[in-house]
Amino acid sequence: MMVENSQKKNNKFSRRNSYEKEEKEFDQSIIDIARVTRVMAGGKRMRFRACVVIGDRKGRVGAAVAKGADVTIAVNKAVTKAKKEMINVPLFNQTIPHQINVKYKAAKILLKPAPKGTGIIAGGAVRIVLDLTGVSDIVAKILGTNNKINNVKATIKALKMLKRIEPKQNVEKKLEKTDNIEKKENK
Repeated sequence: MMVENSQKKNNKFSRRNSYEKEEKEFDQSIIDIARVTRVMAGGKRMRFRACVVIGDRKGRVGAAVAKGADVTIAVNKAVTKAKKEMINVPLFNQTIPHQINVKYKAAKILLKPAPKGTGIIAGGAVRIVLDLTGVSDIVAKILGTNNKINNVKATIKALKMLKRIEPKQNVEKKLEKTDNIEKKENK
């Protein structure tokens, strides 16, 4: 009987070690946590609102706002909501393909591509969104409000509006094909 118990303990222990911690699919950052109250007949009801941004630093990013009775509940709700609202961002040489200017409510955001080695020149919540997206060289400016949630939503809107550009090699190949066709026609 002693042997069986010790074997069971060893099996449990070995099972615990076999479940190595999974690497998280997305990095997350909490942008804003606020205590919100609503007035009811019996008094005030307190809840917490969390704004969370998640990203894999490879071009996928999502953001969401959620409320809960506790901070951890609000954050977990926001993370699951953000996973459902993920977008793919077209990156070009670790920056964005073109300049974009976006307005969302009172928030105005300007994003410009930057040469390699510039880093992320942005402020506040915009910097966090761009970092979690995987953009390493960019210049951004918040032109409108200081509202973190609206700035995050404006940045996500700007990243959604980016257009994918083709590399120069494809353009050169197309030019070669047109040159070959012209040469054949001239003969």
